[in-house]
Amino acid sequence: MDLDNRIEQSKTSIFKAVFPNTTNHYDTLFGGAALQLMDEVAFITATRFSRKRVVTVSSDKVDFTHPIPAGTLVELIGVVSHVGNTSLKVQVEIYIEQMYSEDRKMAIQGEFTFVAVDENKNPVKVL
Repeated sequence: MDLDNRIEQSKTSIFKAVFPNTTNHYDTLFGGAALQLMDEVAFITATRFSRKRVVTVSSDKVDFTHPIPAGTLVELIGVVSHVGNTSLKVQVEIYIEQMYSEDRKMAIQGEFTFVAVDENKNPVKVL
């Protein structure tokens, strides 16, 4: 399988409901909860791409452009954006969807870097 097909096959999309236990005192999704969801989707994407053990080594610039209110749905989409020798980057976007309307907009985006490792946690080739 060529690189473009591999990237397309590893694209990951997950939907979640924003419940009160994940919100802050403004009744919007807590930033830490959003980062946890993003890292999880990025990890799944990186694993599906490489089919190797991967570990998060950094989260690059994360932009929170719109608050995500409780009672909405979110879609997280992870796509491999760069492939190196032992590392890869995954771009993650979170979209807000209103439960009872067609409204949808991107709220958060960021990039996560992973390194492929062996059973001793030493870096290995990602492909």
